[in-house]
Amino acid sequence: MSQRVVITGMGVVSPVGSTVESFWDALVAGRSGIGPITYFDTTNFGVKIAGEVEGFNVEDYVEAKEAKRLDKFLQYAIGAAVQAVSQSGLDTYADLDKERVGVIVGCGIGGIATIEENRTVFLNRGPRRVSPFFVPMSIIDMAPGMISMRWGFQGPNYAVASACASAGHSLIDSMNMIRLGKADVMVCGGTEAAVTEVSIAGFHSAQALSTRNDEPTKASRPFDKGRDGFVMGEGAGIFVLESEEHARKRGATILAEFAGYGTTGDAYHITAPLPDGSGSARAIREALRDAGMTAADLDYVNAHGTSTPLNDKIETLSLKAALGEEHARRVSISSTKSMTGHLLGASAAIETAAAVMAIRTGVIPPTINREESDPDCDLDTTPNVARKRDVRAALKTTLGFGGHNAALIFRRWNG
Repeated sequence: MSQRVVITGMGVVSPVGSTVESFWDALVAGRSGIGPITYFDTTNFGVKIAGEVEGFNVEDYVEAKEAKRLDKFLQYAIGAAVQAVSQSGLDTYADLDKERVGVIVGCGIGGIATIEENRTVFLNRGPRRVSPFFVPMSIIDMAPGMISMRWGFQGPNYAVASACASAGHSLIDSMNMIRLGKADVMVCGGTEAAVTEVSIAGFHSAQALSTRNDEPTKASRPFDKGRDGFVMGEGAGIFVLESEEHARKRGATILAEFAGYGTTGDAYHITAPLPDGSGSARAIREALRDAGMTAADLDYVNAHGTSTPLNDKIETLSLKAALGEEHARRVSISSTKSMTGHLLGASAAIETAAAVMAIRTGVIPPTINREESDPDCDLDTTPNVARKRDVRAALKTTLGFGGHNAALIFRRWNG
């Protein structure tokens, strides 16, 4: 019989707060973290807004000298990991077998700021001036590598890259390591720092980003009729997953159970989801089957909800198909991207933290900026104001360019 998998630690770095507590307080209050980009001059850019990280000081987690050798996506990953490991108590557990602790972290793009910076150095000053730290600062796998080195965790260790589904697949792979008996504990999640010149220009050229530059806090508007694209965000979310047996043995506080998952592929288009939403719907149905649950057991869905015209319409179809239209209309749904923007490979991580907090607090965070109803998005997406509701179980959906779909189910821990 496979092990039950539980969450014992969470850490968040985000545009609305860089602790779990500040992040959650901002979501419940409906506060947007979107504003004008400050990292570079946007004069010649069609997109001038993003969700930049708030309240994060890297020197709270690493020395200043080391920080200079870490791209932001690595800084954020380490910061969130320190929070998660500390909350879990792993760092003070004397009998921890570090060979049975692994690290898997997802990321969609990696150290693109470092790549851009060193390309400029190469062109202006020649190949000899490229940083010797260029490669380890930019490659995606260094996030789990750095986390493992910090605490000496020697179990399974690698990165996952599946675009915006990366963090979801990280949690899924980590769950399977525990279920298969390959590890007792997994540190996992996602990180991203893609608010850069080339990244913003590229996503804008693909017509994926909102151009509501004059109203930054209203630009991310999932499920609203006036939505015109997503808003780039950045940050990280990291979790400590454990087998129930291991968590009980060391007396850990269990935050929630990771009950089941489903993954599918659309095999359809490089950026667009299947028009009928069937790919994501299959992932949701498989997650329910894996968890031994039915749609009626779900009280909350933290939707992928990107604020793009295609995603939100099709995700509505997929939820109706997977949950049945009757229950899809009863369940509470929200997109917290309305406040944080879209963190790409880290999005499913911080949104999983929101789902777990909804279970723990009995509060559904809102989808802000729902001003005009869209007949194609006619489910209860918790418009504008948080709502109290008993949440027994929550579904997190996450989709990635390339047709990657994942659905994760979390439920209240009842022992």
